[in-house]
Amino acid sequence: METKTVIYELRKKNGMSQDELAQKVMVTRQAVSRWENGETVPNTDTLKLLSKVFDVSINTLLGAPRQLICQCCGMPLQDEVMSKETNGEFNEDYCKWCYSGGEFKYTSKEQLIEFCVENMATEEWPAKQVRAHMEAVVPGLKHWK
Repeated sequence: METKTVIYELRKKNGMSQDELAQKVMVTRQAVSRWENGETVPNTDTLKLLSKVFDVSINTLLGAPRQLICQCCGMPLQDEVMSKETNGEFNEDYCKWCYSGGEFKYTSKEQLIEFCVENMATEEWPAKQVRAHMEAVVPGLKHWK
């Protein structure tokens, strides 16, 4: 989905006029109109403000151009599971279970892998397979390099 469509749909979903959104992010109504028509894209600072107003990540505002994964456990990231910094801004690198309140939950790869094996193993995906998967994925993630 394109940025223009994302902004339009989020604005409508939140019951805001272009004027109301413009006031919240300190731009003109015409700027909002240009975003929604695809003539321009908000700058980085405005994207941060829009992220707070709509409570979505910048990646979402940009039409989710890349699939984000937690750089601690490898879980696919969507806005609902993405961590936030103590100031409320999204942290697009980690899930809320690995990083919360400015701190990491796991102090070692082994601790994370044990937790995942205990909680992810099922009849269809036995513990041995979960462990092998996590041992292959986790060392390549940014947090553990």
